[in-house]
Amino acid sequence: MKIAVVGTGYVGLVTGTCFAETGNRVTCVDIDVKKVEKLKNGVITIYEPGLDILFDRNIKEDRLHFTTNLAEGIKDAEVIFLALPTPPGEDGSADLQYVIKVADDLGHLLEHYTVIIDKSTVPVGTAEKVRARIARHAKVEFDVVSNPEFLREGVAVEDFMKPDRVVIGTDSERAQKVMTRLYSPLVRQGNPIIFMDERSAEMTKYAANAFLATKITFMNEIANLCEKVGADVDAIRKGIGTDQRIGKRFLFAGIGYGGSCFPKDVQALAKTAEEYDYDFKILHSVMSVNHSQKTKLIPRIKQYFDHDLFDKTIAIWGLAFKPYTDDIREAPALENIRELLASGAKVRAYDPEAMENVKRELDGQVYFAHDQYEALEGADALLILTEWPLFRTPEFERMDTLLKNKVVFDGRNVFEVDQMRELGYTYYSIGRESVIQ
Repeated sequence: MKIAVVGTGYVGLVTGTCFAETGNRVTCVDIDVKKVEKLKNGVITIYEPGLDILFDRNIKEDRLHFTTNLAEGIKDAEVIFLALPTPPGEDGSADLQYVIKVADDLGHLLEHYTVIIDKSTVPVGTAEKVRARIARHAKVEFDVVSNPEFLREGVAVEDFMKPDRVVIGTDSERAQKVMTRLYSPLVRQGNPIIFMDERSAEMTKYAANAFLATKITFMNEIANLCEKVGADVDAIRKGIGTDQRIGKRFLFAGIGYGGSCFPKDVQALAKTAEEYDYDFKILHSVMSVNHSQKTKLIPRIKQYFDHDLFDKTIAIWGLAFKPYTDDIREAPALENIRELLASGAKVRAYDPEAMENVKRELDGQVYFAHDQYEALEGADALLILTEWPLFRTPEFERMDTLLKNKVVFDGRNVFEVDQMRELGYTYYSIGRESVIQ
């Protein structure tokens, strides 16, 4: 099948590469000339484990192409994916200007029946808007389909190639046949392709992310209460996670969620509810709790140093919003660093993938170490903000020689409380007993 993907951001590049891997001929379109030149030259522009292997193979086998020319990119395409950014506007609603602009352009360019697929996360009613904008100038038949993505950064290739479900919003039988043929190679093990109307498909994406964000936030609230009553949030997680009605995923307490999806999608869904005169109380609470949770450990750091952080050096392990990505959008690390700097502290930071992105935000204000141990040199304390696996089993004897004080503030519950007590560390985590040495 000939496929066009408009937009080479995270979703677009993963979508295009993975569909090329299933034997399709894919052309990705982007207006960013420098990015497209890099991609043409075999330079991948995002960090996603395993994507580079598929990317290199499909370029070599001439199934994956890139262009800045929309007309060239969609020529002869049977389906066109719109994988464009929908950033939050000032009022919290999703900004559709990029989607609408491409829809306007497509109306002039379509030469034969084509299925236009909204892959971006878009508000309810967007498919109708896209259809109307294309129809202004289109001289051929077309269908607009909603096909939300459910990719987790860090495991996006696996999520795409082995989806637990594919959600497709369309009332067109013709489009259903095209979409079934497109996705059939990915659901051979029996996972469902779920057809529904377009508005329900659009809402499904927001509902999924909002529910998961709520689940995370609920456990963080439980963790905060655990600290007051003397309970252990890890034990509670195991106790409720084995209940099949609840499930064990997204129950880890910490310093809140970040990234490109949960924050903006929760905000956009709340805004949609507001537009329909509905007060979505749970979502407002989720956003409020998550905002305060991100910097939950800062007061403890200040208290440990008698509320004087001037000229203190804090080592930070982890800058990305989660492991296996370089994404720092809405990452708790940025807010923690800014608060530490504002309090007079110095920051030495290390992350396996995200440092270049943070440099663009905070260059000159933070020392970026070559590895996790260099970050500890001369530091007064360690603050852990991302649960990268390499942080879980460090050389503690080496840490002892580098840190001025054996104190760790663990925002991701990377270490075990008993382990840190035995090692002689003062240790603060989330929703668990603090160890004061």
